[in-house]
Order: sequence, then structure tokens, then C-alpha cells
Amino acid sequence: MKLLTVKDAARLLEVDMRTVYRLVGRRELPAFKVGRQWRMRLSDIESWIEDKVRARETGAVYRVRQAPLFDSGQAEEAPAQQAKSGLRDSAFSENNGLPVHRWAPWIAGFSAMFVEDALEHYLPASEDHSRQMVLDPFAGVGTTLVTALLRGHSVCGFEINPYAAEACKLKLGLGEVPVERLEERIENFRASVTEAILAGKAPDSRPPAGFRTRGPFFSPSVARKVLLVKDYILSLKDEWVRRCFRLAFASEMVGFSNYSYEPSLCRRTTAGKDDVVDAAVVAAIARKLSSILADIRWARRRLSRLEAVPKADLYAGDFFKLNGRLADGSVDLVVTSPPYVNNYHYIRNSRPQVYWLDLVSTPGDLKNVESGSFGKFWQTVRGGPRIELAFQMAKLERALDFLRGRNAEKGQYGGPGWANYAATYFNDCGRFAQALSRLLKPGARAVVVLGNSILQGVELKTDQLFGEICELHGLTVTEIRLLRKKRTGTSIIQSSVRANAASEKTSLYETAVVVARPA
Repeated sequence: MKLLTVKDAARLLEVDMRTVYRLVGRRELPAFKVGRQWRMRLSDIESWIEDKVRARETGAVYRVRQAPLFDSGQAEEAPAQQAKSGLRDSAFSENNGLPVHRWAPWIAGFSAMFVEDALEHYLPASEDHSRQMVLDPFAGVGTTLVTALLRGHSVCGFEINPYAAEACKLKLGLGEVPVERLEERIENFRASVTEAILAGKAPDSRPPAGFRTRGPFFSPSVARKVLLVKDYILSLKDEWVRRCFRLAFASEMVGFSNYSYEPSLCRRTTAGKDDVVDAAVVAAIARKLSSILADIRWARRRLSRLEAVPKADLYAGDFFKLNGRLADGSVDLVVTSPPYVNNYHYIRNSRPQVYWLDLVSTPGDLKNVESGSFGKFWQTVRGGPRIELAFQMAKLERALDFLRGRNAEKGQYGGPGWANYAATYFNDCGRFAQALSRLLKPGARAVVVLGNSILQGVELKTDQLFGEICELHGLTVTEIRLLRKKRTGTSIIQSSVRANAASEKTSLYETAVVVARPA
């Protein structure tokens, strides 16, 4: 391993030393201190250069940073701006320009930069990253897993949403994709499907029978193009090429539909937008496929420089049912974000994708997924008998009793229904804490991103409550870091109590709850 001084790095980059200090101070250039002196690994600088070139080609910004191995004393010359300790913005929107991460937009996710910071702050230093296991029990489209994998860590994830699991599997298996074959199929797709559209060919595929929307999801013109695209995808023989096409189609389909994310999925007309009469469906999917192809090549170059090939596992299904596949005390770090306590349609936001990819076929299939999701879904538990906490916590029990008394005359649509939902959610928090106490190695940490919520006008500080639940299960809360204030106002789930009608405003925030298994 060759190390560089600041002077060496300046000579390699053909800039003056002040520029190097400035880049280090902004944490843009990977560096670490040995005593008072900055040092850089040549391989890290070469990777950084390649990433900058790649960013120029794709419009992406992807910074690879290494945790300081030694950080005592002052810099040999003070950089213009000292690197700040902390965690960067957790919003998934930060991923929109990042290779691999940009393949599938995900409202419920967080940023790769946040995950990088978590890995640096909370994962013990190790010469062999591949021996360190990073877990995400609620993997979504794989931000934690992909970020850790590209840095050489072994990863394991669980995801119950079928569409998110499919996206995550492709990202973790990008080494299996035959890139030359994929490139050929992209060109063939452009030509053959465009020809079929212009020739007025009738598609063989049909819309998914179980998919129902209040208005037409696609206009007639777009629907025919979409079905011809589906015909083409079904004709593909190579499994991994077909996976790429499926994800490209699924990630773009809402964009040429009569629906949009506002942020929950709703009709465009409801949001004051016109329906999509026609769209360049083939061009949109081909552009996404080209991005996928370029990113696979980029990621393979990154992975080829690793000293050891890390292991990557993704289990599609319920974490609580499947986590027994992991050995006790086998996880070095958890970075995750379970669904929040709110009416966010975690599964229903991806209804178009799961139906059009034939991952579910009936509303019953979808309900089964919702019933197994973390915290369930409001409509699955609101009308049942009173749900009690599965553990004793007087503070939370008082909050739930107070919630039950809010708008009680509305029954399942008032406080009683929402109290059932909240109790179900916090019971799952208890199950999660219990699993963490078993899976983490002694001294290892979990970084759990959570946000507060408002139900029927009652604020629940989920982060603090989750921390106390973890302590009930033998874990230690080491810190709760404020990541961002998402917005100021009342929640959309206050039922009849709307933001403008509420007497008080509440700041909706997001934090990282860091818990550790005692050493």
C-alpha cells in the first residue's frame, strides 16, 4: 500500500498544496492523519480521480472517503476548512445522481452519503473489510447494502416489498450481468419496439387483472406502448438482462402514467397536473437502461480493486420471520430505517410496479405483504379489538390511552383506530430491538433513522421511545443525532385536524438513534 503526502498528492493532481488542503477540509478528498500530518493512499486518490471523471460523464457526484485512522493533534498546515464530524443529509433525493443508487427512486430511503458517514463513524477499523458484516433489516432498494458493498464490506439485507427487493437483488448481483449482451439488447429494444409501435402492432400482453385505479393508469396510446415493452421483456432469455429491463421499466413507468408521487401515489389531476396523453416510452426506458449499463461497468471497476470479494445476501421477505438465518453475534453494524409511524403507503406507493411486474396478482396478495410489514398498515389493524403493548412502558401506555380518547366517537377512524396502529408499530419496535440484541456483536452498533409523527394531533417522539424500548432489551443508547427538520407544520394524518386548523405547529424532524450492544 503506497502512501502519499500532501505534496505528493498535489504533484499527482497537478495542483498546488492549498487546493489539496481545501479538498481535504471539505472531506472531498480521502485522507487521514498520522499524528499532525495528512496522508493519503494512492489507490484512494486513483479511485477519487476515476469517480470525478465518471461524475463528469454522467452528471453524478460520488465521493469516496476513508475514515481517519489516526486523528490526534493539529494538521501540519491548517486546511481552509476543517472536516466536520457528523452525518450528512439523510434524504434519498441526494442519491438521484449517484451511480447504481439512481436506478430506482425510493421515497422511503436515505442517502448513500449518510450511509458512508455511518460506516466511517460507527464501524470498527479493519484491514479486511470483507470480514465485517453490515446489516439492513429493511433494505428498501439497497442504499445501505450497495454503499457498504462498494467499500468492500460483506452485507446482508431483508426486504418485504417485492419491488424494492427486486431492485436490491439486481444491484447486489450486478457482477452477474453480461454487459455486452445487455448493450446488444438495449439497441435491439430501441429498434424492434419502435418498429412495432410505428407498424401499429397489437401487443400480446394484457394489463394486470388485479390492478385497479380510480382513473385510467395509462392513456390508450401509452398503454399500447407499455404492453409492447412488456412483450419484449418477456422474450428475453438471459435472467440478468431481463432483470435490468424489468427495473428500468418499473422505475420509469409512473413518469408516463396518469399518476404521480405527491409524495404518496395519486392521480395527476388531483395534484393539478394534466393527464399524460402520449409519451416517449421506449426512449425513457432506453435511457434508464443505458445508465444501468454505464453504472455496472463503473461499479465493476470499483469492485475489481478490492483485495477480497465481499459476500452479499438479500432475503426477500419479513425480517422477523427470516432473521433466524443469521447467527447470533454476527453483525458488526446495522444501518437502517424502518417505516415511520404515519399513514405513508409504504407498500401501496409501489402498487403499479408490483402488479405490472407480476409480483402480486390480487389485492389479497398485497394485503398479505402489508400485514407483514413493520408496523403493519393502518387499515389492517384499525378496526380490530384493542391492541395492547407487548411490554411495559408507562410513558408510552399513557400516550396511547390519551390517543384513544381523541375523536373517540369516530371509532376506527378516530383515536381508537390510530391507537391500535401505534401500539402495533411500537410492538414491532420491541421485536426489532430484541433481534438487534441477539444479532449484534458485543460492542457493535445499530444506526436507526426515525422521525417523529402526529396521530390525531398527538405527537409521538418515536426516536426517543424507540431508544427506551431498546434499553428494555439490554441495548444502550449512545446518542440520538438530529439529521434534519423535514418541514414545519402538522402531519397529514391528523384526520379532520388539518394544518391550517391546528392551534399549534409542530416541527417534524428526523434523527439517527444509535444503540449498542454492551461489550
